[in-house]
Amino acid sequence: MSCARKDLLGKSPQRAVFVHKSRCAKRNLRQESNVQWFRRTGMEKSRKICMLGDFGVGKTSLVARFVKQTFSEKYITTVGVKIDSKVLENPPMKLVLWDIAGKNALDGVKLSYLQGASGVVLVADGTREATVRSALYLMMQAKQEVHFELPAVLLINKFDRFEDWEVTPAMIAEVRKNLPVFEASALTGLGVEAAFLQLAKRMETP
Repeated sequence: MSCARKDLLGKSPQRAVFVHKSRCAKRNLRQESNVQWFRRTGMEKSRKICMLGDFGVGKTSLVARFVKQTFSEKYITTVGVKIDSKVLENPPMKLVLWDIAGKNALDGVKLSYLQGASGVVLVADGTREATVRSALYLMMQAKQEVHFELPAVLLINKFDRFEDWEVTPAMIAEVRKNLPVFEASALTGLGVEAAFLQLAKRMETP
């Protein structure tokens, strides 16, 4: 029996119309995805994530791959900070991504970008071993600035050029003792979404 038919039985016409609209609205709401509901109501949980890494490691390309599913071979240097966002369905959360200009150390201005951060995505270039050490040093600086342990993951980018990698399996295994590590490629998308989703789940608890 239809929703309208059920609601008309044993009720006045005015009451039947009200109940019909109310129940069918609830049914339609259940059919919405979490993302649609959060976008419509503006009630999603928002989490600020800072992207940290040396110059040229691919932070901007990884954000573009995660948010827009795009990749460009053209290298554009980030000046200051670039902000983008993406709404997740599971966990239901809005990630606000702060792509901070690449450097192997943070100065006073860049340290100020960390205020209000809920998590950190560290980025290294698999073809440049030194960028792993830079990423870990940036994480240490971040912890000292915010005075508490920030959830973090490390993406080692450019897996599509694995034959040129300087980062060894032994180094990755050592870092993994303290930090989730993902071999990733902004070009192919390998490991990108998995890394952001794992960080989101680690930040899910307020």
